[in-house]
Amino acid sequence: MADGDSLREAHPTERAVGIGYYASRADGIGGRLRESPEDFRVRELEAFDAEPLDADPGSYPDLVVRATLRDWDTNDFARRLSDALGVSRERVSWAGTKDKRAVTTQLFTVRGADADDLPEIRGAEIAALGRAGRSLSFGDLAGNAFEIRVADAVDGAPERVAEAVRDLRAFAGDADEGDANETDADGSSGPSVDESIEATVGVPNYFGQQRFGSRRPVTHVVGLAIARNDPREAVRLYAGNPAAAEPDDTRAARDRVDAAFGVSGDSGLDGGPAADGTGDGDWAACLDAIPGKLRFERSMVHRLDDRGVAPDAPPDDEDWWHALEAVPSNLQRLFVNAAQSFLFNRIVSERLRRGLPFDRPVAGDVVCFADGDAPEGLYAPDADRLQRVDADRVDVVSRHCERGRAFVTAPLVGTETSLGDGEPGEIEREVLADAGVETGDFALPGEFDSNGTRRAVLLRTDLDVTFEGGDPRFAFALPSGSYATALLREFTKRGPLDL
Repeated sequence: MADGDSLREAHPTERAVGIGYYASRADGIGGRLRESPEDFRVRELEAFDAEPLDADPGSYPDLVVRATLRDWDTNDFARRLSDALGVSRERVSWAGTKDKRAVTTQLFTVRGADADDLPEIRGAEIAALGRAGRSLSFGDLAGNAFEIRVADAVDGAPERVAEAVRDLRAFAGDADEGDANETDADGSSGPSVDESIEATVGVPNYFGQQRFGSRRPVTHVVGLAIARNDPREAVRLYAGNPAAAEPDDTRAARDRVDAAFGVSGDSGLDGGPAADGTGDGDWAACLDAIPGKLRFERSMVHRLDDRGVAPDAPPDDEDWWHALEAVPSNLQRLFVNAAQSFLFNRIVSERLRRGLPFDRPVAGDVVCFADGDAPEGLYAPDADRLQRVDADRVDVVSRHCERGRAFVTAPLVGTETSLGDGEPGEIEREVLADAGVETGDFALPGEFDSNGTRRAVLLRTDLDVTFEGGDPRFAFALPSGSYATALLREFTKRGPLDL
């Protein structure tokens, strides 16, 4: 494992969300994703059983369907399906939300529908599979299988892919590194454009950019303010705090909100200086400035205006919590989840910088065991089965990790999170101290409360790369909750907004 001095530093946009480095030092292939929806294919690895279609609807009220969607956002398709069936949108459920510009295959359940009622929808192939006694939920998704083409890759992309694979095989703990970077008879290194690469690789299990917001990544700074018991600053960071990439009218509206709180100038995505209560508190003027498209920001500020909240009210005053709770419950949870994800990324980055292994534990680590119910070939950790590793157990647990039976973890910090010992625990505590939070700070009101959990630091997969006209197509499978971009970034070496 390389130390921090020899690591390749991440893109500035990634560093803002805690992603510090690449595991591979190979040069990137550049390129673009999603030149067409067919360039990004995702197929769910299902963990949900259906009864036959003729099962009693009284006992099995949910119709289970598999849909292959082209260029459909999951939420938009669910709305279109419910409209076509004449049922409430709340009766349509799924296990995982997929990106729009892609070809995706996934399950849906529709409460109270029959197979004969299924409509024809443009860009969708829908097939009834059976019936179920309950609706789908996130836990019913084991993982996803991907086939992703990177278009317009640089000349020499196959050689660069081979170099990156060599690094990532070593990162995954594979001692045999030769296949992906052998020297051909003509003296060239790596495969030709007509060859393919197959290898087990590993990368840091980072949370991807979409977890934090692609063009305005602020959900984690809002969540950190919440964890610090400062809902005033959390409201300001979400409703104010303009980003350079936003349209002029949006930036102007957020500037007006900042002025109401007492913050002026370009605060930057991390929020800059906190509100000090010296603003004018003219929430009505803020509402006049905030465009209708910022409906959640308007909802927050509307509650401040309704109650006539003074900008110098105590930072933890109930009125600020009331304003923060104007957004939907899933967004309230996302604020805290993004803060946990940012801290996780920071911990993983520091582990990488210090040169600690990812494929096996050191004394003080906490490992989890593999999910025994995962589909064959999927490296899926089970964060509910944890074991602390002391010095006497390092060798034994390392063998479990080598065989894919155990995974080193880091915390998604919450009230019930147990931090590691030794150097891993030191990293975890230093990152929390630098962020100004403790595990107990996540004992929060309502939807903001979180018990926390742990997550594997290594994302391992069996990778198959083929080449079409010099452009690579990556095929791999990941467990639910992991990000395809965590793997692809190691090959492209481009910022998340450039893809």
